[in-house]
Amino acid sequence: MTNKLIAEVFGTFWLVLGGCGSAVLAAGVADVGIGWAGVSLAFGLTVLTMAYAVGHISGGHFNPAVSLGLMVAGRFDGKLLLPYWAAQVVGAILAALVLYIIVSGGAGFTGVGGFASNGYGEASPQGYSMMSGLVIEVVLTAFFLIIILGATSKGAPAGFAPIAIGLGLTLIHLVSIPVTNTSVNPARSTGVALFADGPALAQLWLFWVAPLIGGALGAVLWKVIAGKDAD
Repeated sequence: MTNKLIAEVFGTFWLVLGGCGSAVLAAGVADVGIGWAGVSLAFGLTVLTMAYAVGHISGGHFNPAVSLGLMVAGRFDGKLLLPYWAAQVVGAILAALVLYIIVSGGAGFTGVGGFASNGYGEASPQGYSMMSGLVIEVVLTAFFLIIILGATSKGAPAGFAPIAIGLGLTLIHLVSIPVTNTSVNPARSTGVALFADGPALAQLWLFWVAPLIGGALGAVLWKVIAGKDAD
C-alpha cells in the first residue's frame, strides 16, 4: 500500500512539473517557445513515461478522475480511493511548489500570473464561459477513461497502453487548452491553483466536479460499449 501511494505521489508530481512546467517556463518564450502544441505533448509524455516507470506498482492513475472511473468500472478497490486522491493531490502540490521556487528565481520576477492554472470566463485562455468549460471537461475526461479502459483491457495489445494513454492526453490538451487550459485532472488543477494569481482557487470547484463526473461517465460508457469484454 505504501509503495502504491508513493508511486502515485511521484507520478502526479512528474505530470504537474513536466506539463505545467512546460506551460509556465517554455510555452511563451520569444522565438523559441513551444506553444500550446508543445505543452500538449509535454502532458502526454509525462503520463506515458510514468505509466511505464511506476504503472506496474500503483496502476499509474496520477489523477483522481481516473481513480474514480476505474472504481466505477470495477477495476479499482473503492477502499483505496481516498488514499489515492490524497497521494495525487500531495504530488501535485509538491510539484507546484518546486515550480514556484524555480519561477520566483527568474530575472525581473513580479508574480506567477496564471501559473498554468485552469479557469473559465476571464481566466479562460480564449474567454470561454463556465458552461463551455464544464461541457468540455466532462466530455474529454469521459473519453480519457474510455481510452484508458480500452487500452488496458484484456483484448488490447500488451505493453502499448501507456502510448495510447499518453497520446490520448496529448490530443485532449490540443483540443481544450484554449477553453480551460485543460484540466481533466483535479489534482493537477489544485496544485497550481494554490500558487496562481487571479481567480484559480475560486474556480477550482469546476475542475473537481467536471472531471469526476466525466471519469464516472466514461467508465459507464465503456461498460456499455465493451459489454462482456469490459474487463
